[in-house]
Amino acid sequence: MRKIIHLDLDAFFCAVEALHDPTLHGKPFAVGGHPDRRGVVASCSYPARRFGIRSAMPTARALQLCPELILVAGHRSWYRDYSERVMAQLDNLTDLVEKLSIDEAFIDVTDLRAPAEQVARDLQATIWEDVNLPCSLGVATNKLIAKIANNVGKASATGDAPPMAIKVVPPGEECTFLAPLPVKALWGVGPKTAASLRSLGIEKIGDLARWPEEDLIRRFGRHGRDLARRAQGIDDRPVKSEHATKSISHETTFPEDVTEVAELRRTLSRLAEDVGHRLRQAGLAGTTIKIKLRWSDFTTLTRQTTLSEPVDRDADIYRVAQKLLSANWPRGRPVRLIGVGVANLGPPVEQLQLWDDSPQKARQLQEALDAVRDRFGRDAIQRALELTPEEDPQE
Repeated sequence: MRKIIHLDLDAFFCAVEALHDPTLHGKPFAVGGHPDRRGVVASCSYPARRFGIRSAMPTARALQLCPELILVAGHRSWYRDYSERVMAQLDNLTDLVEKLSIDEAFIDVTDLRAPAEQVARDLQATIWEDVNLPCSLGVATNKLIAKIANNVGKASATGDAPPMAIKVVPPGEECTFLAPLPVKALWGVGPKTAASLRSLGIEKIGDLARWPEEDLIRRFGRHGRDLARRAQGIDDRPVKSEHATKSISHETTFPEDVTEVAELRRTLSRLAEDVGHRLRQAGLAGTTIKIKLRWSDFTTLTRQTTLSEPVDRDADIYRVAQKLLSANWPRGRPVRLIGVGVANLGPPVEQLQLWDDSPQKARQLQEALDAVRDRFGRDAIQRALELTPEEDPQE
């Protein structure tokens, strides 16, 4: 069962402008061209939307609807920089990131241990804490439902603040979720198709799902088949990543700050397993191991070390990461977030006696663990470290 997240930055251009000019907060303003030059609204704040202002609306019309509207010319370099910072956070989660635009992306988090909803909540919190930008997310088993879920979540928000919505459609509930929505909510249903469906008495997606597929194909051709599948919530399209992987990392934010070394080391082990699994799936190994720590006051620390040989095995990554933790974590200091990453990537090579064990046996053990987890789930087999407390590495 896939776990797909659709991310959309809330009123992205306006949110960035408000970061640079806090006086814009809470006011109706828009990023757009000059009204005398046939300018259009590129983005508008949520207070401006109460007046009926929308993206792509002529600026002159927007000023008619709201004479006190503040116009901002926009700063493309700012938007590009902030977008790259957000996308870097997505890359910390998985290699499967499909960037749709400067402020929108799909993320496939199927291989992550945590439930998709928890991944979405952690990601939203991380983007807010690190980049100070609001975002909304849709969570589902495929791209179609995740995108529609995000639209529904954002539309249900009230008030002048950014939605910061998270809408989850559990597996098996795709059709139930879609049924009451208007057919125009489906991809591929524009004004003409919606009018044609309406002439048949098809107003809701549920109506479309119950309509005979053969008749839809007869009326709409190949598009009719697509409509029938989408109305059933079926979408097999993969999340396509088009960027070269420079590093692979994973991090987690604790519900409450952690001060116990045993809990930190157990979490570090789980993160190392996630990173190792992604490395092996991508056919990569890396020589630089890094950890990330965020204290309770949101101060963030990153430390790394470079090895002579590339690694991709969980145990190797964990051993280096826990040494970095031991060297850089003051005993008892509350930890809000912890992360593990591997960089300087390339093809794996047969590792020598790095940890005084047999490389061949270690590789066979790792492959066996991967096979069991791929077939029965990530929690089917666990290391003892994750089940029992360990001694403090500083003692």
